[in-house]
Amino acid sequence: MTLRPPVPATRGAVRVDLDWDALEIAVERNSPDTDSYLDLTTGRILTITSGDPEAAINRQSVSENIRNFLRVEPASSREQYRWMERFVGSVVDEPLRERLIISIDGKGAFRRFKDVLLAYPAERERWFSYRADLLHWHIAQWLEQHEINTTNDPPWGAVEAPQELPAVGRPVVHGSEAPGEALRRQARDLIETIPAIDLPTAIAFLEFLKQRSAELLARSEDPNDDHDPGAM
Repeated sequence: MTLRPPVPATRGAVRVDLDWDALEIAVERNSPDTDSYLDLTTGRILTITSGDPEAAINRQSVSENIRNFLRVEPASSREQYRWMERFVGSVVDEPLRERLIISIDGKGAFRRFKDVLLAYPAERERWFSYRADLLHWHIAQWLEQHEINTTNDPPWGAVEAPQELPAVGRPVVHGSEAPGEALRRQARDLIETIPAIDLPTAIAFLEFLKQRSAELLARSEDPNDDHDPGAM
């Protein structure tokens, strides 16, 4: 069972020398097997991962010193998915925007989105910059909410609320139909036009694509890639 200690209402404001880099990693990470806690006496981040030999000891330490620890609230997969949607809507290059729209449809969206951007370094850099601004704003809001003041400044400088990206296109461009479903319908229509004698070849190719997709998803090991837009 994941330990999630409550925040004591009487704790009040605290002041710490914060490990900013570790906190950024903790906020970015969104894994059901990992919890991170801010040590309010040292400013360090304690990360506990299920299966780690020291996990039980660390959880006991947090439980016994609950007033000294505050669970770090990571940006949720749902929230990070919305970041991707807003970014995609701001991509001016229409063919690229269409590819990104398709990439974020269904399981493995985060991995496919990153894979598409690999061939577009300028847009990839713009995405990383936008995402970093959102993460840093999330951190600033979280610290303020819990009345945590720091004796050291963040390495990324002052944080301001990220400006809304200009929307030049809608994330879903196939009417009310999801992009992936539109393509599946198109594929089914094409299958109907293929002569029966050629169907074994078409099926073999589709099986190859299915297997390759499954292998890539298994190798990605990205905790964000378990996101299912339809369920979250």
